[in-house]
Amino acid sequence: MIFTVFFPLIIAIVIPFLNRFKKRIHTGVFALVVPLGIFLYFIRFIGEDFQPVSQQVPWIPSLNIMLDFYLDGLSLLFVLLISGIGALVTLYSIYYLHKNEKLGHFYVYLLMFMSAMLGVVLSDNVFVLYSFWELTSISSFLLIGYWNHRERSRYGALKSLLVTVFGGLSMFAGLILLSIITETTSIQEMVLQKEMLLNNDYFPLIMTFLLLGAFTKSAQFPFHIWLPDAMEAPTPVSAYLHSATMVKAGIFLVARFSPILSGSEWFFIVVSIVGIITLCWGSYMAVRQTDLKAILAFSTISQLGMIMAMLGFGTEVAVFAAAFHILNHATFKGSLFMVAGIVDHETGSRDIRKLGGLFTFLPITATLALFGTFSMAGVPLPFLNGFYSKEMFFDSALNLTEGSLTLTTFLRNVIPYLAVFGSIFTFVYSMYLFFGTFTGKGDIGSLPKRPHEAPVGMLVPPAILVVGIILIGLFPNMVNQPFLAHAAEAISGMKLEEKIAFWHGITPPFRMSLTVVGIGTLLFVFRNKWKGIYHAIPGPLSLNRVYDWLLEKTESYSSRMTKGYMNGSISRYVALILTTILLVTFTFMGFTEGFVMDTSNLAEVSTLEISIAIVMIVAAFGTIFSNNNIAAIIILGVVGYGISTLFVIYRAPDLALTQLIVETVTVALFLLCFYHLPKLRKNVDSKRTKIINSAIAISFGTLMTMVAISSHSSKWFEPISEYFIETSEELAGGDNVVNVILVDMRGLDTLFEITVLGIAALGIYGLIRLRNKKEENE
Repeated sequence: MIFTVFFPLIIAIVIPFLNRFKKRIHTGVFALVVPLGIFLYFIRFIGEDFQPVSQQVPWIPSLNIMLDFYLDGLSLLFVLLISGIGALVTLYSIYYLHKNEKLGHFYVYLLMFMSAMLGVVLSDNVFVLYSFWELTSISSFLLIGYWNHRERSRYGALKSLLVTVFGGLSMFAGLILLSIITETTSIQEMVLQKEMLLNNDYFPLIMTFLLLGAFTKSAQFPFHIWLPDAMEAPTPVSAYLHSATMVKAGIFLVARFSPILSGSEWFFIVVSIVGIITLCWGSYMAVRQTDLKAILAFSTISQLGMIMAMLGFGTEVAVFAAAFHILNHATFKGSLFMVAGIVDHETGSRDIRKLGGLFTFLPITATLALFGTFSMAGVPLPFLNGFYSKEMFFDSALNLTEGSLTLTTFLRNVIPYLAVFGSIFTFVYSMYLFFGTFTGKGDIGSLPKRPHEAPVGMLVPPAILVVGIILIGLFPNMVNQPFLAHAAEAISGMKLEEKIAFWHGITPPFRMSLTVVGIGTLLFVFRNKWKGIYHAIPGPLSLNRVYDWLLEKTESYSSRMTKGYMNGSISRYVALILTTILLVTFTFMGFTEGFVMDTSNLAEVSTLEISIAIVMIVAAFGTIFSNNNIAAIIILGVVGYGISTLFVIYRAPDLALTQLIVETVTVALFLLCFYHLPKLRKNVDSKRTKIINSAIAISFGTLMTMVAISSHSSKWFEPISEYFIETSEELAGGDNVVNVILVDMRGLDTLFEITVLGIAALGIYGLIRLRNKKEENE
């Protein structure tokens, strides 16, 4: 199971080499093996007797971070969608993308994204999940911006990255709190501590952080704005990211943590409200669009809102319907994205105002679109899978759980009406998409290309998905107990027994479906009469404008702030760095009582030592007032030689010798460097600057002195020197403890230090030889 997660990344590494053969074999053929193999591996787990499977490999054991992977019904559902839709999208891309494209880049990004999504849905460790979560954001950024020569592609990629990474960081905060409170990083172990978490004071904060991550990733209102702009990606990317994978990562997150979060009534309130608003707003705005992919983008937003709302409802019917609709949405939305790509590929346009009458030119494509759009609309026909989950959605909206809050009672009364409202516009945009593209009178002559049917390779993937629509519609229980029931059980934490049937009589949900079809048909037929309402609602208001304004102001203020201190003045940079260290260190040490002074174990100080210290202090001050380069270097050398003398007095001859050598070499190097530098000039800084610099210098010196004294006075741990003294002769056979430490105890450090010095010496030798050769040639 672990291998399957990293298998796409392994193949991604070799794709650039395989891409060299793209003129003979399309690079997508090599990539196709990956999702197809993963799908065939995992499909064998489908069955009524399926039991969860777990696997663990140590990663960072010291931090309790393992590569924990867990396959249950929920993750199996997503793995099969990721690999199955991934295989179809890869096959579709072989015919959609020309060999002149940067295919190596495309398939590396695609496989990277596939691996990231597999990691998200299979991870049981929260920090591993987060790592893969952010990898989905990065890889989707690269996929959306694949055509980076287009300004809109770059804009859409950046918007998706900023919004989803913001949510990802919020989610990360929630995961950290969860791991601290439960003292585990395993999601399954966290679920077992549900009651303790629900009673924890930080639970509302945890839920907020996790839901922010889910809402941004799954394009829930008001974070949905990134999804329409992501349509600038190639159609295979749109079909993959926005039907089965990335946009459903947030859905997966809510579903995975539902056993914990659903214990709070506020989970029902927040998730249900956000989901139902997203459904209504997405479906309403889809009818306004004129680009085929824009219509599908807003339709995806509305469908994701419906699934999120059902997860918020939390009832048995709602949870089962959510799992069912995740599957159904992947089939009809994936096929419709591919149909939109075919229309664009074969006509050169996605503008629905220029299209029409394409049924004659693209009959197979139009037939596939018919099944996809009617299933998405929830038309009550037994061979359309979308109707079944839509019917369950209505049923769950009518039978919400009683709650103790007044808001809960209000929602129970309002949600069924909002569900019908959103579904009406879902029906309208579905009809608008199909009939506006394939029927009526189209201006074929104005299209960039003469329409004709797509090649078989582009038709096979959407056709397979449409076959899935029909089979699930005709035999819904075929996927019930062996597949969906396990997914629903993983979400709810209990075994669910739901029987899927087309006809239940004239029930309230069926009457709601008839209402949707009736009113939706009227709105579609008379669309031109009422579409002017969009000038009022939303009118000039747009969340995209808010995003653009925030981005512009952030860039403007950050630019002004950066220019305020990045002015090319080295002295200012040093002052800012030292001031920051001062504030942070003084504050931290002060609050933690880190400044300690203990003189009980100090040796007596003689007159000789005091005299040397005074000489060093005078020399240090002398460097400040010296106006001559050589004099300043010599005076500074006095400080170094003074330290060497102190080492001799304290009976550390090896340190004294080292200090003498270093000081001598340093003085010599300074003399060589200063020979080529201009003479010291008189300080022309203002009085204010001198005062500030003096204050910083004195404060920093005081800080370092206090830290040095405190580090000597604080005995938080047993000194390691005792270990070296006791074991130096036993382990290394040496009486000189310092030599043993350098050669044996930290021998590798010493070896690498010598290596660095050796490399530096070789570099200097090479420079000298080059200079000598240059002089000889001159």
